[in-house]
Amino acid sequence: MSERLLFLTGHLAYPRIDRLLRSMGETPFIWEVCDIGVKVAALMTESIIMRRLSRPIQADRIILPGRCRADLAHLSDALGVPVTRGPEELSDLPAYLGRGGEAPDLSRYDIRIFAEIVDASALSIEALLNRAEAMRKAGADVIDVGGLPDTPFPHLEDCVRALKSAGHRVSVDSADKEELARGVRAGADFLLSLDEGSLDIAEGSKATPILVPAPHGDLDSLVRAAHEAERRGFSFIVDPILDPIHFGFAASLVRYVETRRRLPHAEMMMGTGNLTELTEADSGGVTAILLGLCSELSIRNVLTVQVSPHTRRTIEEHDAARRLMLAASRDGALPKGYGAGLLQLHDRAPYPSSKQEIAEVAEDVRDANFRIATAEDGIHIFNRNGHHIARDAFSLFPKLGVEADGAHAFYLGAELAKAEIAFSLGKRYAQDEPLDWGCGADRPEEDKSRLREAGHTLRAKV
Repeated sequence: MSERLLFLTGHLAYPRIDRLLRSMGETPFIWEVCDIGVKVAALMTESIIMRRLSRPIQADRIILPGRCRADLAHLSDALGVPVTRGPEELSDLPAYLGRGGEAPDLSRYDIRIFAEIVDASALSIEALLNRAEAMRKAGADVIDVGGLPDTPFPHLEDCVRALKSAGHRVSVDSADKEELARGVRAGADFLLSLDEGSLDIAEGSKATPILVPAPHGDLDSLVRAAHEAERRGFSFIVDPILDPIHFGFAASLVRYVETRRRLPHAEMMMGTGNLTELTEADSGGVTAILLGLCSELSIRNVLTVQVSPHTRRTIEEHDAARRLMLAASRDGALPKGYGAGLLQLHDRAPYPSSKQEIAEVAEDVRDANFRIATAEDGIHIFNRNGHHIARDAFSLFPKLGVEADGAHAFYLGAELAKAEIAFSLGKRYAQDEPLDWGCGADRPEEDKSRLREAGHTLRAKV
């Protein structure tokens, strides 16, 4: 028997959702749309739903608008019907329904992130612990303590012990063999980097060595080191080393492929910093490509570094990419349609409403509150007194008549500036909501609530 779906909405959205569902033609479910009696669906509250929804409910599932913040569990219990939250934009409803209403599972990953603190030798223990905790919250699994060439590191052991006491897994990263040996004695979990001539440093310890070619690029030496580590009973990880563009990048990619062929079961690592740090491009896309390669070659360890300001979100980007790639890999699918964490500058569907749809909504508005939206032709702002369209926010201000209302002028200025940024970049704009920068910026839930409440309060004054 077909599932019966009941969509709750408000006055302004009712015609659109009804028309959209009809346009889908034959569906595997039976649907009905209910206007709950509010103008804007986002203003629907739990108490309004409880008061106004007719009983008995003739549905197997109730779907609320994406911006309705009602308590789903409480409503489900009170109404005796599962209540779910749909997408924030109506234009996303067909895709939402096509996936059975289930969001892709991005909770899992199979790549371990090593996050290097390159200036660890210059930091106090307290500063190191603060940095490490921030990295863990961003997605790091291992804190990599980096040693600088020709720079003393007298408190290396104290750093390793403090990090271990705080619950971190720790790697020591140095070209100095003595520093690596000190890291082993302090209890480091991993050593970056050993080669076939320095394997003795790991002898008798529980530390896992990350093996590299010596000399650089010599894949035969890496394979020999791996075989020797295996003979000694070490756990190990091999890293053929990723080189920067124009300095051996293409050849280094071949090394990774060849390493996987010659060592089909070995744990591997890729250090991504030579691309993310040394390429003047937004690092999210670079990271996605590299972790796609890791996914194909079963490389389960990546080493990240953040020195350049343009890679300030590199751990978050690696975390988003590893989740995306695993989900797509398990589905045997392209890494597309699983979430927009790495779509930081541009959105795949930036304009959820066409200019014709916005015009239809504008014609139905009967109050003085301003609504703002974007479409292919620019920024739209409208109320009962008019509908204005422009490509820049400044040209709209003289048409709004809010010169004597400072609070409302400030609100509209902030919203229109946000709308202009979204229109210019091709990002989605939603009034009273922060722009979604994916994993490129934090978006605390309390900020969303604050913006929404501020917008409603100011608009109510009109």
